[in-house]
Amino acid sequence: DEYIEMKIRLGRYLQETRQKKHLTQVQLAKIIKSSQSRVAKMEIGEPSVSIDLLVRSLFALGTSKHQLAKAID
Repeated sequence: DEYIEMKIRLGRYLQETRQKKHLTQVQLAKIIKSSQSRVAKMEIGEPSVSIDLLVRSLFALGTSKHQLAKAID
């Protein structure tokens, strides 16, 4: 299913972006006002995580719309 694949791609991209910025899951959670466990779920593409939260988290890390589109493609 394309929706699930998109979540998985966004989750992987979130993890890569977080790691490139030398942030822990806890640090990212503080930035997006969430929990470490939520960040872990986002990074593996957990079905309970919304695409909205993934996208907002990526934008919070400075991801551009162009980079986001590339990550999804």
